[in-house]
Amino acid sequence: LTGATYSSQRSGKAKQRPFRTVLFAPDWERSLLYERIDARVDAMIQEGLEEEARALWPHHHLSALQTVGYRELFDYFDGHISRELAIEKIRQHSRNYAKRQLTWFRKIAALEWVAPESAIDRILQKTEAML
Repeated sequence: LTGATYSSQRSGKAKQRPFRTVLFAPDWERSLLYERIDARVDAMIQEGLEEEARALWPHHHLSALQTVGYRELFDYFDGHISRELAIEKIRQHSRNYAKRQLTWFRKIAALEWVAPESAIDRILQKTEAML
């Protein structure tokens, strides 16, 4: 639309904003995070992930469908692994993905990690201090 390349637009000086931002992230204990991920995978299975994947299976060769959850169920539909192993692999791959996300987020110096049980209080405290 502008006729300028993305890199040329990004090479300029950073725009000054009329506001400040604060970034927060929940600092879950690893074992609790993994328990929550496992519970979420179980809920997704209960809510119909398998049926959703089965409906998409005719298109399983598409790269857009090679995601955590679908990929493992496609292996099950193809007869390569059992249903139980597919679900366990979804849990494991989801935990692996969460670990990669944490690694990426920890590189953001401005991000403030907060304990989940006190997150609301900390966010309010930080916000009030900025006013």
